[in-house]
Amino acid sequence: MPRRAPRGSGRSEQRPGGGTVRRRIGPVPLSYRSGRPTRRGRRPGVAQQARARQRAPRPADVPPASVPLRKLGLLTIGSFDGADPRAGHESTLGVIELGERLGFDGARLRHRHLQYGISSPVAVMAAATQRTSRIELGTAVTPLGWENPLRLAEDLATVDVLSGGRINPGVSVGPPMRFADVRDALYPDTADAEDFTYERVRRLVALIRGEPASPFSGRVGIEEFSDRVQPHSPGLADRIWYGAASPGSARWAGEQGLSLLTSSVLKAPGPDATDFAALQAAQIETFRAAHPAGEQARVSQGLVVIPTDTATAQQRAKYAAYVDARTPRTARPQGPASMLFAPDVLGSSEQVAETLYAHAGFRAVDEVVFALPFGFEHADYVQILTDTATRLGPALGWSPRT
Repeated sequence: MPRRAPRGSGRSEQRPGGGTVRRRIGPVPLSYRSGRPTRRGRRPGVAQQARARQRAPRPADVPPASVPLRKLGLLTIGSFDGADPRAGHESTLGVIELGERLGFDGARLRHRHLQYGISSPVAVMAAATQRTSRIELGTAVTPLGWENPLRLAEDLATVDVLSGGRINPGVSVGPPMRFADVRDALYPDTADAEDFTYERVRRLVALIRGEPASPFSGRVGIEEFSDRVQPHSPGLADRIWYGAASPGSARWAGEQGLSLLTSSVLKAPGPDATDFAALQAAQIETFRAAHPAGEQARVSQGLVVIPTDTATAQQRAKYAAYVDARTPRTARPQGPASMLFAPDVLGSSEQVAETLYAHAGFRAVDEVVFALPFGFEHADYVQILTDTATRLGPALGWSPRT
């Protein structure tokens, strides 16, 4: 589990599946964070990095970094114009393809029903499998209240086979959004009997893992039947993530051995709980304490992050207006569910890196999925993703995948 290392100290630990996590041993110099070459035109070696970190000045109120960022992903809602939906879906696929070219580790899709966003991320992922070869594909998250676990298990397994084992489904539970409005269309005969609890996740995981879906297997005439979901995709069940908003749901996800998606929205314990970063760090700690893998359990943090290094003046103004409009909701928990929103992170890559290094939630992870803002133009996403991969990522110790 990534933790802050004391200043001037350093140690290594083994990652799950091999490899070593090297703890940061002090502040990160600006030249290294920005990815600029040394005077010899090369990135410094490990020993040289360590000496530079120890020498480099750093603001007193910014804690040292935790570990180099191991995985960098993108998240999109896939907005589209209702009068021309194909253009928006093609843009989403283009974003995923660009993410792969830039070396991103993964691309996740938000799931939206009866809105102008991706209503069928499994179908979009299926299309993306035929346009990419390396990047991981997933959801963040699929609300299982809208899904039949058996049918979803079949769809996910099929796409995972097509992708060569790159699918990372993210799920959550609870009644569908605006359920009173959609219950008659979604569950006309069974709405009152539907189980929207964690049991829906257990069913999905069990079916994907290959547990029986039917008591019968064999031949009837010329038809061959299986007693489990087909195709079976080994390993897919171990790549299921749970999107948790509360400590209780994070604890449950850990007890089930799932991975954790912790996003830019959390359930606050009360109206005076306004430190999002501290709440997120505590949620991660709760999850890992309950997980069989302990501190090695996988967690991915999702925040809205907008680097502006190569943005035009018009883009910078647009981004600033977007963030300004959303910032008031981050001041205190919102609504009867007491949901607390994280501030969006806007600025140059150096500014964003400093903000993230000071974020307790970020310091507890080595995987992130940065969310793209809603409703921007395709050119804006190209700029944001390019700056993220070529400037911000290296500032966080990340290296692109090839």
